Amino acid sequence: MTDSSRGPGPVLDRRALLRAGGAIAVGAGALGGAAALGSLVTAATGPRGAVSEELRLGYLPITDAAPLLVAHGDGYFEQQKLIVGRPVLFRSWSSLMEAFLTRQVDLIHLLMPSAVQLRYVIGADVKVVAWNHTGGGAITVAPGVTDIGQLAGTQVAIPGWWSIHNILLQRVLRAHGLTPVARRAASRSDGTVELVVMGPSDMIPAMATGSISAFTVADPFNAGAVAQGVGSLHMLLDQVWRDHACCVTVVHRDLIENRPETVQALVDAAVAAQLGITADRPAAAAILSGKGYLPQPPKAVEVAMTGTVPDSDGGPARNRIDFHPYPFPSFTAELVRQMRTTVVDGETRFLDGLDPAGVHGELVDDRFVRTAIARHGGPAALGLPASLTRHERLI
Repeated sequence: MTDSSRGPGPVLDRRALLRAGGAIAVGAGALGGAAALGSLVTAATGPRGAVSEELRLGYLPITDAAPLLVAHGDGYFEQQKLIVGRPVLFRSWSSLMEAFLTRQVDLIHLLMPSAVQLRYVIGADVKVVAWNHTGGGAITVAPGVTDIGQLAGTQVAIPGWWSIHNILLQRVLRAHGLTPVARRAASRSDGTVELVVMGPSDMIPAMATGSISAFTVADPFNAGAVAQGVGSLHMLLDQVWRDHACCVTVVHRDLIENRPETVQALVDAAVAAQLGITADRPAAAAILSGKGYLPQPPKAVEVAMTGTVPDSDGGPARNRIDFHPYPFPSFTAELVRQMRTTVVDGETRFLDGLDPAGVHGELVDDRFVRTAIARHGGPAALGLPASLTRHERLI
């Protein structure tokens, strides 16, 4: 593993990224209709600290990216005097990470477990500066599946090995007496379920053809499967880990070192966008669809952004997705502990030497989001506890 305290950080080794258990569903890079980055390369595009005046944002077409996309589409970046180009849409997590590591984009939203992977397996000198959202993921099952136990002997799709979706799906499987396996055919008699990594856009077609019995992923793909009649929503992942983070905003550390005012403006814009989304979810959904950021049917996007479900604790109905920016240290520590019990097709030995409590300080820089929270009404305005501390709740 590269020592990230020395030099400009690693030149990306694509095979190392795949071996490390990243999202293996490698797509063709950017989708049609979005600004093209061209062919992904395997060497850094410039020296350390080389960032264009126009910042480049990479994302996957899921509601997890909503704060950054709305910040672009509704003028929050402009209010901060930032020049951010048209966000570039990628089909897979691996292509997004590769573009980020090779400096073709300057900031991304990324699965929090994958951010841990980049830092400790790839050795990338990256920092999480804020959470994008909480919740927003679900387990969708094929028609006729009414109980998790029916998944024994079948294939279930996940968006990446190091995803919160994989981690929480496996908790659900084990709670129902099933055993998740990788690269091994599932057996109904043995109660095993084969996990396969699949690009989110491929999940609905795979379920429609019967290739998979279920998938877990971010919205609006769950809502899309229901709208198309090819699947039903079995449960939200928020029912497994209350208010868990999924995607976070990640930048290179040298952007923080060389342009801290730019990073502060980025986080300020994202936090303002989160408040704007919460205040008018239908309007946010209209921006995501109307400006072409999310290519899924507008109704699916609207359901994902505005939908609610009953609260398992008996309280008011809960949103399918919420938007809270603060990266709780307790979450990072618990995430590392959960990663240790998760089956992946890739490198896991790096977890053995990690101090769960210490990972947060090494990976997360919360100075900018703390300032942004204070500037936007304080913790209460964003639905956060005044102490900015919490206890994690998992079933």
